[in-house]
Order: sequence, then structure tokens, then C-alpha cells
Amino acid sequence: MRTTFVLAIIFGLPLLAAEPLASRIGHTDPSKYRRSRSHGSAGDMACSTLLPGSALATNLYFMHRCQIMPGGGVGHHFHNTDEEMFVIFDGEAEFTIDGHTSLLKGTVGAPNRMGHSHAIYNPGDKPVEFMNINISAVKGRYDAFNLDDARIGVPKEPIPAFMTMRLDKALLLPMKGYHGGEGTAQYRRALDPTVFLTNWSYMDHLLLPAGASDGKHRHAGVEEIYYVLNGDGEVQVNGETAAIHKGDAVPVSLNEVHSFKNNGTADLEFMIVGVASQKNVLDTLEGEIRRGN
Repeated sequence: MRTTFVLAIIFGLPLLAAEPLASRIGHTDPSKYRRSRSHGSAGDMACSTLLPGSALATNLYFMHRCQIMPGGGVGHHFHNTDEEMFVIFDGEAEFTIDGHTSLLKGTVGAPNRMGHSHAIYNPGDKPVEFMNINISAVKGRYDAFNLDDARIGVPKEPIPAFMTMRLDKALLLPMKGYHGGEGTAQYRRALDPTVFLTNWSYMDHLLLPAGASDGKHRHAGVEEIYYVLNGDGEVQVNGETAAIHKGDAVPVSLNEVHSFKNNGTADLEFMIVGVASQKNVLDTLEGEIRRGN
């Protein structure tokens, strides 16, 4: 696999998938959630790994899909070799970055740079749908320094004193024929590479109305995860097609030609995580790979 990865970078060849596309897609499955406490939290979360670090060749460490139980969360802690983002999809939660705490309503995330402290707490009486995304500075390396602080009853600031990511449909912009696709997509780059210190490149928000598509394209220097926020459709990667549904996470490797189509009746909505092979490498090549004679 390592040889294939190097050849892909040098010659612009597609990476060979280790397994069929349908097997690579992570599925949100609450029956697989397991309760635990995290970094000194006072209450529980229930989590499973949606995608492991091996899902991408770049520096993904994990993508976890969870519920934060009432009174639960992630205790205050640091990472010095990782960047992390907590995302809530519904309800509200108290996000903390560097000791500043604000109550935020979903769908919202808060990126946390290396060397900065962070936590999250659910003060409500219902579970909150939650995701944790972790990108490491060095592939496969993880660290944590716990502060033994569950952040219960701390002062709240009405305006967050930290960066946030709002996935608000009202902020999307029309993109006709997006990547050569059909219809008019709605798109926005919610966070760009300047937000991150690692090779984490961006967080995008994409919506495909019924019948619309994100056309065939590839990235020579960026891998992506398309997480389905809502709707049903299909994905095609290197000519292989699979059905996708709400809660699915689709990993796309370097140079894989990929496209997405809304073949349902409701909007198909994505949160897209981009991770570069090198810092500040951003590229998009539309259509199939063209090879010389």
C-alpha cells in the first residue's frame, strides 16, 4: 500500500482500494455505541468508531460518532500533536476552548488547534448527537494531557471567544454544474486551511437538491471524507457505485475519481472533511484521469 501511495503522488495514478467501496463506507449505528467517560468527564458518552485512521493515507487519526448523555461530555484536556473538532448535530452543548465556554446550538463545530485546551458538556436532559474528528501532525501519533475538569457549572460567555463552524443552509451559495455535475448545487467552505496547524485543509458544506450531482473529479494532494448529514443518494469512486444514506461517512483517497448524485426526493446534504498530503496543498481536477498514449 505504501508503494502505491508513493506512485500515486509521483505519477498521478489512482490509489488501489484495499476493499470494495461499500465496505469502506462507515455507517452510523447506535447499536454499536459503547458507553464510556472521556478525559475526566463527569458523565457518559456512547460512541463507536465511524472511520479509523487507516481509512485514509493522510493523517486522519479517527472519526467517532457518538451521543453525549445528559450530564456527560469530554473533560478539559490538551493535545500537543493532534488537532480535533467537536461537532453537534442537534440540541445544544457547552463548548470550551482555552477555558472559554459558550453554549452553542447544532449543527455547529469548534476546531481546536494543537496545544490548546478543549472540552464539551451536555447540560440538557436529552442526549446530543455528536462527532469527534481527530487529525494528527504525524500519521498514527496521539497524545493527551488531562486537566481533571469536567467543566460543570462554569461561567458561560454569550459570544464565543473561539473559532466555530456553523453548517447553516442559509449561508450556502448556488453552484451550477458543480464539478461538471447536473443541476445546481449549494456549497460553502465553512473552514479553510488557515484555521488549522496540521495538514487538515478544510471543512465544506454541500447540498445537492433532488436530481443534482457533484460531478466526477479528483484531488492529487487532498483526501476527503463525505459525511451525509441528511438524505439519500449514491457515490461513485473509480467507477464503483454504492448507495449512501444519512449518517454514512465516505472516505475518498488521493487521486480517486469520485462523484455524488442525489437520486432521492429530499435534499442530499454533506459535511466534507479535507486532509492534505502536504500543508496548503489544494487541488481539484475535473473529469476522469487522462493518460498518455
